[in-house]
Amino acid sequence: MILTAIPVGFVAGLFGIGGGLITVPFLYYIFGSLGIDQTYLMHLAVGTSFAIIIPTSIVSVLTHHKFEAVDFDIVKSYGIFVVLGVVLGTIFAASLKTKSLVLFFSIVIFFLGIYLLSLKEKANTIAVKIKTHLKIILGLIVGFISAPMGIGGAIMNVPILKFFGYSINKAIGSAAAIGFLIALFGALGFLITGSYLKTNLPLSIGFLNIPAFLIFIPITTLMARVGASTVHKIDKKKISKLFGVFLLIIGTKFLLEYFKI
Repeated sequence: MILTAIPVGFVAGLFGIGGGLITVPFLYYIFGSLGIDQTYLMHLAVGTSFAIIIPTSIVSVLTHHKFEAVDFDIVKSYGIFVVLGVVLGTIFAASLKTKSLVLFFSIVIFFLGIYLLSLKEKANTIAVKIKTHLKIILGLIVGFISAPMGIGGAIMNVPILKFFGYSINKAIGSAAAIGFLIALFGALGFLITGSYLKTNLPLSIGFLNIPAFLIFIPITTLMARVGASTVHKIDKKKISKLFGVFLLIIGTKFLLEYFKI
């Protein structure tokens, strides 16, 4: 867990993501090796990931805010629909078994990996006002997909904000702030649904594992600050491609895991 927390925190700050794309797979295998009930193995990984993202995203947002890279207007007007999507997505995730959740995770990871590899930088960065109906549709979709994935949604929100003319730094900073909302309501959702289902998982409240949360937090919050500061000094194009390859590897691994379960 300690070794995993270092890259999770750094990547969280670097890409404006909560780190769930790395945390969930690692927690899944860690909990599996500890003999956690297979029925709720993925649920515990996802719920714990959300809890870890909360303080990590706060540090990330505060760091990006220092560089004036957070648009709080879009966070408020768009974030409310993302939160609604998270609530619906959490209910959907609670109804799935681990096998189905693993398949869902694999498919979305593949799409995101391919998208990152094919992404081209737009020359113009003219900000376009996002219409209300697009905020509702995109917000619900991002929130709904993020909930069963245990992610802060920035992997989708950064490209969306860039499409509407936000600079890459402002897109990352704003997506990090929206990621905080996703993590907060996602963690609450998995805590409530896990308690409602009376899962009685060891050292856990609902679908939140306490030891994992306590081990990850101090490391990820420190590394998120480092990652968020680094992004303002480097060219992200090559890193985005490498991250895309990483996602394809994770997607393949989880797809093989799906056929084993």
